Formats: sequence, C-alpha cells, structure tokens
Amino acid sequence: MSVPFYVSPEQIMKDKADFARKGIARGRSVVVVQYSDGIVLVAENPSKALHKISEIYDRIGFAAVGKYNEFENLRVAGIRLADLRGYSYDRTDVTGRSLANAYAQTLGSIFTETTKPYEVEIVVAEVGADEATDQIYRLTFDGSVADEQGFVAMGGSADAISGAMSASWRAGQDLGTSLRQAVHALGEHGTEEPRTLSADDLEVAVLDRTRPRRTFRRIEGLELGNLLTAE
Repeated sequence: MSVPFYVSPEQIMKDKADFARKGIARGRSVVVVQYSDGIVLVAENPSKALHKISEIYDRIGFAAVGKYNEFENLRVAGIRLADLRGYSYDRTDVTGRSLANAYAQTLGSIFTETTKPYEVEIVVAEVGADEATDQIYRLTFDGSVADEQGFVAMGGSADAISGAMSASWRAGQDLGTSLRQAVHALGEHGTEEPRTLSADDLEVAVLDRTRPRRTFRRIEGLELGNLLTAE
C-alpha cells in the first residue's frame, strides 16, 4: 500500500504566494498619488485599448497590475456591485471602503480555496471633500488590505518606486508636480535600466474633487504632454 503524498498547508500557501508574486513582478508598475485637488493614477501602459486604470463609481477609481483578464474580472464585478448598491439604497452609500472589503473577501477566497491564485494587485481610491478625507486602499493577491496615505506603488518595482516617491512627495502639491514625480519614479525604477517615459507610454487619469459628482477623467494628448513638460 502506497503512502499518500503530503504537503503541509504552510508550504501550499507559500508556493501560491510565490507564484502570484512572480506573475505580478512581470507586469509594469502603477503609481497612485494624492495632490491638492484630488488623486492622480499613473500607469506605464502604451496600449490604448487595454486599460489598467478606470472609473468604478462617482468618486471612486480603480488601478491594477498583473494579469489583465483577472483584474478586468475584478473591475467589472466592482462596477456591478457599486451600481447595485447605489440603485438599491443611495449613491452616497457606495464607498471605497465597502468596495475594498468586497475585493478583499473575493481575493482571499480565491487564494485559499482554488489551486491557482489571482496574479494581481489593485488599488481602490476614493476622493473626498478635502485631501485629509481621501482614501487609498491597496489590495494584494491574498486579500490583504492596506490603507495608504499620500501615494502607493504596485508591481514588481513597487519598493524602489515607493522609495523615490518618499523622497519627493509633499502634501498639498499640485497635479503637475505629483504627475511628474510619479512618471520620474516609474522611468527611473520601473525596470533595471532607467528610461524617460513620454506621454505615449503612459495611461493617466484623475479623481478631481472640484468636478460635480463624477470626478473621474482621463488625461491624454496635449494636456498630458503639457503637464509632463511644465515646471
């Protein structure tokens, strides 16, 4: 009689985590940064069709790194949940915190109950009435949630990018400054070789607290080029 092959639960979870981290590390990074009038989301993404950044609801944005089909499923599920809650109750009942909790439960269940975990990291950002009430939640592949302040970087080079942002970011700075800091950090630390990223290499959007109700808008073309070159 043969002895069944045994693998400890600790080893299974470690193998899953290592697998997910390797998949995420292959993707290009994303940076989410607060500025005086809102939150700017910056991704290195030359594709004009496959978005890493999108709107979830009136004051809530979504950014992701990793496997596209997996974070796209999460994005769509988040939009459906937000629409259902806003329609059933009130639009103000849809919050970044509630969406982050829902994503955490989903990612945690996938990580523990399925053979293959999602190879994704996501950020749920909600712009508040002022900079002090902005909310940025970072969620990892296993459902862990971190409440971030000021800025957050995701992807394989997240630690190096966060270090660069820590040295330059200050509360209350304007959109152009926050955007250029994020782009510089992505270019210098996003890969092994430093690069200069142009507008064509980027996907950029903001949650602008000065806009009525729907705060999300994309920054493209001439506007993006002017912000990158301004001093």
